[in-house]
Amino acid sequence: MSDAQEPPMVREAVGVFDTADNLQDAIDDLMMSGFERAELSLLASERAVEEKLGHEYQKTTELTDNAAVPRSIFVSREELGNAEGGLIGILTYVGAMAAAGAIVASGGTIAVVIAGAVAAGGVGAAIGTVLARHLDKQHAHNLKEQLDRGGLLLWVHTRDAADEQRATAILKFHHARDVHVHTLPSAPSAA
Repeated sequence: MSDAQEPPMVREAVGVFDTADNLQDAIDDLMMSGFERAELSLLASERAVEEKLGHEYQKTTELTDNAAVPRSIFVSREELGNAEGGLIGILTYVGAMAAAGAIVASGGTIAVVIAGAVAAGGVGAAIGTVLARHLDKQHAHNLKEQLDRGGLLLWVHTRDAADEQRATAILKFHHARDVHVHTLPSAPSAA
């Protein structure tokens, strides 16, 4: 009979933030002090959490030490803006190229090709803008849901006591509350 292997243990610093700005500032400082993006995780959407847990939760602070809680990866404001810009750009390009190709295939003149590409590119840009606004609204909605339930959770994977001390100091400096370090069985998964 063989002994069951213990799951690997993970040490994390965790804190709860009352504003998105304080959360963002803490994340910026953590990354500038050597923590990698993959070592930072946030609470997943309310829907994802409730689906995973099988019940509603009242306060985000109930979830700080629960290894089963789904998490999401950190996406910076700049990356969100880049994604939105890329979405608009790609839809503009695809729309313009598709229209130009269709016009050329039908034997249209260069002037008609250009006019069609500009018009279709504009439509693509408009669709991209709508989708980008949706991304922005969804991000804001997720933040508001968590703030309404008590705050924004940030977990920071730590490798040693020095990481723990550095992470907790940064969290506290940026006004996180309930800052502590815990040990969880196995690495949390991003949602």
